[in-house]
Amino acid sequence: MTEFTSVTVLGTGVLGSQIAYQTAFSDFDVVAYDISDELLEGAKKRFAALATTYAKHVKGAGDGKADDALTRIRYSSDLADAVKDADLVIEAVPEDIAVKRETYGRLAEVAPEKTIFATNSSTLLPSAIADYTGRPDKFLAMHFANHIWLHNVAEIMGSPQTDPAVFAQLVDFAGAIGMVPIEVHKEKAGYVLNSLLVPFMTAASDLLVDGVADPETIDKTWKIGTGAPAGPFEIYDVVGLTTAYNISRNGGPKQQKFAAFLKENFIDQGKLGVATGEGFYTYPRS
Repeated sequence: MTEFTSVTVLGTGVLGSQIAYQTAFSDFDVVAYDISDELLEGAKKRFAALATTYAKHVKGAGDGKADDALTRIRYSSDLADAVKDADLVIEAVPEDIAVKRETYGRLAEVAPEKTIFATNSSTLLPSAIADYTGRPDKFLAMHFANHIWLHNVAEIMGSPQTDPAVFAQLVDFAGAIGMVPIEVHKEKAGYVLNSLLVPFMTAASDLLVDGVADPETIDKTWKIGTGAPAGPFEIYDVVGLTTAYNISRNGGPKQQKFAAFLKENFIDQGKLGVATGEGFYTYPRS
């Protein structure tokens, strides 16, 4: 049984909102933190949409339970206030090593000594961040998949400095919020899920930047040929094009070319994927 009662989630983007809401839905008190009140107003809309989704599609979410989860979420744009009671902080800020290190530097100054830190990074190793946390023994990665209520895995991976007892606590917590804990016993960029997914997505982006085929053709080929429900560019839209850009711009020449393509054709125009209603494809706005 988990020892945590109060959880803070840093970042209220697509996945940060899902993590916070799923945790509140699982009867934990949650603080949703972001850097401005304006961003938090947007987060409130995402949480309300998640409550509607859960009520329709998640077993046991009827009879007001989905809406009750909203009452367990508190909002704060003050970092010290957001973490003052936290047993666990789950960080879901942009996938940029400099941003994450700066965030942990500030977090280390204000979080209680008891607080465990977990990064939701999808590609970065905990050891690349641990020294910035001020508590490397209480720091590890806890990576969630998008559409958390459907794809309910939580990959848990420590650094060589992580206390095994802390690792075990995160495994217990993952189960307590309805996730299937995936224990990753050695640092590996991409963990298990993205070690499988990223090469697939990279192959698709290479086909695009090399001029071999357009996104629609690549997606159609994959779906017809394998029976998969979504193609790689549909997945890019779900993951979010900002995340795809942040990962790709640190890659090799072709990935950097893909990053430039994303920035020019989508990000600079506010087209970030499903979250904004438009990316490689157009989606209905709720």
